[in-house]
Amino acid sequence: MQSEYRQRRDALMSKIGNGTAIFRSAPMAVMHNDVEYAYRQDSDFFYLTGLDEAEAVAVLAPHHEEHKFILFVQPKDITKEVWSGYVTGVDAAKEKYGADEAYPINELNEKLPQYLINADKIYYRLGRDIPFNETVLTHYQRLLRTYPKRGTGPTAIQDTCTILHGMRLVKSDSELTLMRKAADIAVEAHNVAREMAKPGVYEYEVQAEMERIFRKHGGNGPAYPSIVASGANSCILHYIENNRQMQDGDLLLIDAGCSYGYYNSDITRTFPVGGKFTTEQKVLYELVLDAQKKAIAQLKPGNAYSSIHDTALRVLVEGMAELGILKGEIDKLIEEEKYKPYYMHRTGHWLGLDVHDVGVYQHGKDNPLILQPGQVLTVEPGIYIVPGAKPAEEQPQVDEKWMGIGIRIEDDVLVTEDGCEVLTAGVPKEVSDMEG
Repeated sequence: MQSEYRQRRDALMSKIGNGTAIFRSAPMAVMHNDVEYAYRQDSDFFYLTGLDEAEAVAVLAPHHEEHKFILFVQPKDITKEVWSGYVTGVDAAKEKYGADEAYPINELNEKLPQYLINADKIYYRLGRDIPFNETVLTHYQRLLRTYPKRGTGPTAIQDTCTILHGMRLVKSDSELTLMRKAADIAVEAHNVAREMAKPGVYEYEVQAEMERIFRKHGGNGPAYPSIVASGANSCILHYIENNRQMQDGDLLLIDAGCSYGYYNSDITRTFPVGGKFTTEQKVLYELVLDAQKKAIAQLKPGNAYSSIHDTALRVLVEGMAELGILKGEIDKLIEEEKYKPYYMHRTGHWLGLDVHDVGVYQHGKDNPLILQPGQVLTVEPGIYIVPGAKPAEEQPQVDEKWMGIGIRIEDDVLVTEDGCEVLTAGVPKEVSDMEG
């Protein structure tokens, strides 16, 4: 992988010209008092370095005569490592991660200016680490004040996402290998979950078994807080309490994915706990499934990303109009967003190092992003008839028989040279499979 990290850095440096790019590791997050969450590296930092440690800074300075890639890392400290685990240290950072030069992190303020003074621009994303934001801004402002004396130095700051996130949007073969593994593990977990979800079982029992499978196969754990939502809980998009006992007649909506090597999967399935859909559940399920299949058919190079959502949305709105849940002319219902009480999210998102991965979806209102091979995204239409929800203005009250039904079907899909590949196809979704 080190050769690939180097290729990524070289590609980025070729795009920033005479600029200097700065990347900060993710800060440690506190769970409570002095107990910290398990560490998760910043995705941009990891994408370029592979370094999975806190208190680090990566600098890319293509204009520097000797040092193009510089790392600032935690120094070796045996006493500290006894408590918190081993770190790479300064001496090994160059060899292990391919840095041209490495320094202790406490020398950042002293050493950083030499990599900025001849740059015409700083590339840095102002993020969650407020103190480090101030560090970068302080160096920038200091160099601006002394610019008239030299005639050199950065005169602007540009967000790294404007360049780097376009690179991350198209996955390499090695990235796809990790994503396939994350998908395969989650596929197994979902199939086991469907077998064990019976009346009387608690949502958290299903969650626990799925997350055991994630770890059993070497995954980092869940890609995001697992959603195991039975009954009316299925209408809560980000339900994570997972503490209800399932009943016969319930639907169970499971939205859970595995993180493997920092890459993620994201799958949703909805099925009847008692093994049989009610009439209303089945009608809505078939509608969502039809919307998903037709949306997936839009995934091919040259198509607009927006066609995925537009296709699914039209199928859902037409179906809800036929069922009397919506009333009116289809185009007008869509234009005025009368469907929003029952379908309040988009049909998918990019997937990769982040679950909601980076990358734009359109370049201005009338210029959607065009799909290309190597992009990975989710396709996840849904319908949620929330008990007590008010319909949009001039829309009918929803018949009680639909209340409390929430359905979402989600797959991870890779855009290929001639179409697409559903990476999570190993989890069944036909009605006959759901009622097996």
